[in-house]
Amino acid sequence: MASTVRQHLGFGVRCKTGAVAEDMIGSCASEWKPTDRKVRNVAVIAHVDHGKTSLVDCLLQASGEFGDMELGDRVMDSDQIEMERGITILSKCTSFSWGEGDDKVLFNIVDTPGHADFGGEVERVLHMVDAVMLVVCAREGPMPQTRFVLSKALAKGLSPLVVFNKADREDARLGEVEDEVLDLLISLDAQEHQLDHPTWYTSAKDGWATEDIELTSRTSMAPLLDALRAHVPPPKVIGNTDTEPFRMLVSQISVDPYVGKLALGRIASGRLQPGDSVRSISLGGEILEEGTITKLMARRGTGAVEITEAQAGDIVEVAGLSTPDPTYTVCATNDKCTRPLFADPIDPPTLSMAFAVNDSPLAGREGTKLTSAQLQKRLYQEAIVNVAIDVEQAPPMEGMSEAVAVSGRGELQLAVLIENLRREGFELSIGPPRVVFRTNEQGKREEPYEELRLDVPEECTGSLIESLARRKGDLREFVTGSDGMARLFFHAPSRSLLGFQSEFKTETKGRGVMNRLFDGYGPYNTEASRTRKGALVSSATGTTSAYSLEGIEARGTLFIGPQTAVYAGMVIGEHVRDLDLEVNPVKAKKLTNMRASGTDEAIKLQPPRLLTLEDALTWIGDDELLEVTPSHIRCRKQILDSGLRKVSERGRR
Repeated sequence: MASTVRQHLGFGVRCKTGAVAEDMIGSCASEWKPTDRKVRNVAVIAHVDHGKTSLVDCLLQASGEFGDMELGDRVMDSDQIEMERGITILSKCTSFSWGEGDDKVLFNIVDTPGHADFGGEVERVLHMVDAVMLVVCAREGPMPQTRFVLSKALAKGLSPLVVFNKADREDARLGEVEDEVLDLLISLDAQEHQLDHPTWYTSAKDGWATEDIELTSRTSMAPLLDALRAHVPPPKVIGNTDTEPFRMLVSQISVDPYVGKLALGRIASGRLQPGDSVRSISLGGEILEEGTITKLMARRGTGAVEITEAQAGDIVEVAGLSTPDPTYTVCATNDKCTRPLFADPIDPPTLSMAFAVNDSPLAGREGTKLTSAQLQKRLYQEAIVNVAIDVEQAPPMEGMSEAVAVSGRGELQLAVLIENLRREGFELSIGPPRVVFRTNEQGKREEPYEELRLDVPEECTGSLIESLARRKGDLREFVTGSDGMARLFFHAPSRSLLGFQSEFKTETKGRGVMNRLFDGYGPYNTEASRTRKGALVSSATGTTSAYSLEGIEARGTLFIGPQTAVYAGMVIGEHVRDLDLEVNPVKAKKLTNMRASGTDEAIKLQPPRLLTLEDALTWIGDDELLEVTPSHIRCRKQILDSGLRKVSERGRR
């Protein structure tokens, strides 16, 4: 099933003219014709935390379609985890009208994630829009993810409108940041029309936009909406809307409990009404199903409304078919509709983890979904909706039965998936993260590399450079600022960076900012490896006691406190040395019938180091697993029995 989900990767051989083989429609620019429709499709792209979702909120409020209704903050981030973490995970579309009379247009705004791990969400929606609004923080300037999303937009020929957000900050570097954006565009081989872009200054926090930062009149976002109306071109379509059959490339899938599968996409040609007969075509050209449109909906504000007709250039949701998946084509059932629309390939995953049901001694106490069949069904459903992950059967592993390998863009993306699963009632065993290797045309092994940008206090630079040198990181640039901060740029294998996030936070005492971006595949580095201390492993099952933990505390850093349930083979802390150490955390103080001459002193323990899900995923070693339940995160050995574990270690040697 995973191969079916990922048919689109690498599919379609490009001919010398740049088109894809004749089995696809819409691959050549000459097939798309401009229109004069009063519709503007635009995507908002940016690095994480540069304020694009807040900016979209301001545009919605400025449109006036909501009256006096208070929208609140980050209304586009409706997912629970998005609201908790303050980041955008899923691309979302909204629309509203702007202007009056002949100047009135309908904006379709697509809000995209800013984190590199969710780049697949950006890639799959860019074909729905005709321009992009690039949001850049006026203080930080272009960041690694800015380069990634902008390169994808420029490659598709989309013109940017650059918005410098947070322009009201006292530490804004507007002049320098503008030069940095221009340098970035030039380095990405932007075309002349892409270099000649409009520039705006905004404060999403205060709700104003201006083209001239020197002006003191800053009242609303209306000037920015006028600029978008003028800059973003009307949608291009295939052929004549009145004569061409309906075609739509599916970009996103959701499931409604009442109407079933909803396919969202931009109509490439023709018209569509409820009751029309349509078919679903895979990217390989196979006609999967024919049916009838039962619902036709468009996004309005923060919700969806039913409409009676849509035409080429509109972004809509349709219901009535059960087979459409992202990159599939939904089209009319006439003889002209037998080939799929062209879809750009999505960058492949770079990190893989094995998922299985929890089988520890504490399994079954908290979760409600405990079988392998339930887990596999849920993961395969996720692969259909989320185009940036792969799901396939995993090879046999010690301590894991019927495991499924899930591959994604990074630790955060997979951590969000795991968090969703635990909230749904699953109990999981997660294998250590492994990078996805590949073999090049010469038969040589290659591994993924990343670019790192570190903004840290100057006094931390020495230890970080030394740490990354051990991880085979190559220092590319070192810039010091007048504020006591330094900026370091590294190039390093992804494999050696697993677990570096936790070390980075410790070294900088929380004052540093790290940004990572996938840079491509390169030669396999035989010397690159993870660096980690050994584990403190429980040798007994029971409840921990303060008396026992007091003696263990000197051996390393504890992950748990007293009165915690543990079992033999569970990791309870990190050893100060590189070797694992077995300890007994459940041992209680022996009592006698002799009266003591003095009083016992109260036991005072250091607060345990509580691992977050991302920290725990990158901390576990090759012989360990992560136990994830709705209420707990525990590290454990793959083989719980101490004797069998030693036999296995001797065998590996």
